[in-house]
Amino acid sequence: MAENHTDFGGQVALVTGATSGIGRATALAFARRGASVVIVGRDAERGRTVRGECCTFGAPSEFLRADLAAAGEPEEMVARALELFGRLDIAVNNAGYQEPRAPLAQQSDGTFERVFVTNVRALFQAMRAEIKAMLAAGGGGRIVNVASVSALRNPNPGLALYSASKAAVLSLTRSAAMEYAPQGIRINAVSPGRVVTPMMLGAGLADLEAIAAGLPLRRMGEPEEVAEAILWLASEAASFVVGHNLCADGGFLAQ
Repeated sequence: MAENHTDFGGQVALVTGATSGIGRATALAFARRGASVVIVGRDAERGRTVRGECCTFGAPSEFLRADLAAAGEPEEMVARALELFGRLDIAVNNAGYQEPRAPLAQQSDGTFERVFVTNVRALFQAMRAEIKAMLAAGGGGRIVNVASVSALRNPNPGLALYSASKAAVLSLTRSAAMEYAPQGIRINAVSPGRVVTPMMLGAGLADLEAIAAGLPLRRMGEPEEVAEAILWLASEAASFVVGHNLCADGGFLAQ
């Protein structure tokens, strides 16, 4: 019988932005496959709900309330995860912020700072702490960063800051992947396209049906579909994949 490379039994997976959308779907997918999940988010009520959902699959999971844009929070998040479970096998850095839609010349310094602090600085700090934890355990581990097709081709006017920040995510991913692959830490990214999430629904898109009709698959994606791409990169099935950006975009970039 073939070995099951997507069984995460006995492993600990940390997922940020895990109280809704792609993060929630990813946390549930890990739990369904046997992992203990550290659910990280700002909304305590939703976090406790997701924790309860994860625990129904049998492995213990915990919710950590954190605002990763706040000073010291990414490092504290990893430290608390280690206190809870004693190890960190997988980290999915999914938390992000998208600015209110407006042309570049109308965006403020404050908006720029919020986008880049959340999407880039917090990611850097989280990865730094995650990598240190994995190295301290003897090397090995997997990190998946959630970027966006906007990093490669901005599909929407008015989101220049978000797009630029996600391009930085891809650059950090590739650089760190090359630095830590020799220690057995595999670092990759997933770039979702048009996926039905609270962020997408709040982005001010006028006609979702028309947008879906413009994709090769003629439909929007679901968070669970992106979660499966993330889990594949985190699994032994992707053991030779390093520094890769997997686009779960319904064919958007192929057009």
